[in-house]
Parts: sequence; structure tokens; C-alpha cells
Amino acid sequence: MKLLVVVASTRPTRVGPAVAGWFLSQVPADPDLEVDVADLAEIALPFLDEPVDAHSGGYVHAHTLAWSARVDAADAVVLVMPEYNRGYTAPLKNALDYLADEWRDKPVGFVSYGMSSGGMRAVEAITPVVVALGMVPIASAVTVHLRRWLDDDGRIQDDGSLAQAATRMLAEVRRLAAALRPATVGV
Repeated sequence: MKLLVVVASTRPTRVGPAVAGWFLSQVPADPDLEVDVADLAEIALPFLDEPVDAHSGGYVHAHTLAWSARVDAADAVVLVMPEYNRGYTAPLKNALDYLADEWRDKPVGFVSYGMSSGGMRAVEAITPVVVALGMVPIASAVTVHLRRWLDDDGRIQDDGSLAQAATRMLAEVRRLAAALRPATVGV
């Protein structure tokens, strides 16, 4: 199974890499699991600039072709996403909108973070978007309340409850990826 972990924040002062690093440390070593980390700050997709609708698949730009191949190769996705102003980030929405069929039939898990809601409002806001793309949202999620879990050095300090949430979410992602895999073979 190939898991695509998308780091959704691009802000220079972001904690997304720290949250993603913590999450990646929760992913068990497994020869049957390959993890691809897609940091949207590094990928730096321009705002959607393809001349045709994503459903046509007629991409012309190299950055879109590379993003398409990367997403298409994944069996499942985990979005590591902050909450900004009760919503998700514009770069994340842009990265999703670039493609269409590449997202279809992939389970998607959420590792959200923020101050007051731990990013839960952002997850709630993006759920209709991923459903419209044909993705299957995972019920289990990891919610990181930064006031509680982030130390002064910018590291996640977990009492074990976040790790348990990550374990549950990963198990559900893997189970659904295995169940949905036949739906995507030969499509």
C-alpha cells in the first residue's frame, strides 16, 4: 500500500512539519507500506492554471502532470492540515482542485491541528470537498489542540491519546484502502 501524506500549510512560521513529523513517527515500519510525504510548501503549485477541466485529464503543465502521477500512485491519503479562520488552507483546496479522477476511491484520513478546535472545523469544512472528489473520509481522526500538545520548542508532547488516535485512523485507512483497491484496478 502506498500512503500519500499531504502537509497542507505553506506559511513560513507553520507547525505543519512538526505535526507531520510526529504523525510519521506513528506509522509502523512495514515492508508492505510505502509513505510519500507531499509538502505543499515545497511543491508550490501555482493557483490552478490548467486550460481545461481536471475531469478531462488533458493536463498540459509539468507541475500538474507530476502532481497527477504522485496522487494517482497513492492507495490512500492523509491530510495533515491546520485550521485557519475556521477553515482549511487555500493551498490545500488548490491542490485538490488540480485533479479529479486521481482522488477517486481513495480513503482519506485527517490529522488536524489548531488552537481552539484542534482543526476539527477545518475537517468539517473540507469533508464535502473530498466527498465530491470521490474520496472516502475516515471516521477516526487525529485532532491536535496546539495549546495542549505543542511544547515551547514546537514539538508534539503526547500522553498516548494522540498515538492511539493515529493507530485507529491508520488501521481504518489501511482497511479501506484494501477494500477499495479492486475498484481502482484497471480504471
